[in-house]
Amino acid sequence: MAFPPRQPRGNFNPRFRKEQQQEHRTNNMIRVPQVRLVGDNVEVGVYSIQEAMKMAQEQQLDLVEISPQADPPVCKIIDYNKFLYEKKKKEKEMKSKSKTAEVKEIRFTPGTDDHDFDFKARHAESFLKEGNKVKAYVQFKGRAIMFKERGELVLLKFAERLAEVGQPEGLPKLEGKRMLMIISPKGKQKKKEA
Repeated sequence: MAFPPRQPRGNFNPRFRKEQQQEHRTNNMIRVPQVRLVGDNVEVGVYSIQEAMKMAQEQQLDLVEISPQADPPVCKIIDYNKFLYEKKKKEKEMKSKSKTAEVKEIRFTPGTDDHDFDFKARHAESFLKEGNKVKAYVQFKGRAIMFKERGELVLLKFAERLAEVGQPEGLPKLEGKRMLMIISPKGKQKKKEA
């Protein structure tokens, strides 16, 4: 028994894939009887899809569906490629302005010597100046957990050393075999004064 050849569906249909790649429906992809046109180069109102397409062709621009959930869908007559370029440019600017702060880890042991302590404190200072948080922790191995006080002293000394550039979010707390404390950078107004 022979089966009829299957038609490509969904993601396998090349036409469907092209439509899926675009963020907004444009021109012939808009399949509704009426659209609401908005924008600078048109009179705002509800038009049939044929009228809207004709207006876009006369201006040699694209009909782009901006708000598909509206009733009727809202469209603009614009240069789609230019619209995408401007949108990406805005997103890139916003992303560069809102730098996400990372959490940098600094590890100590209950018996960390002064030289090692200073070295780690300098690193933490630079992390805080860059706007990152510092998660300092004392790792206890084996029976060293008996010297919890030493670990607490190391972390408090560390917080005191970084007092100019950062402030602890809380007191050192024990989690399993680690005692940790998170230090946040101080406000930006402090940077301007310095």
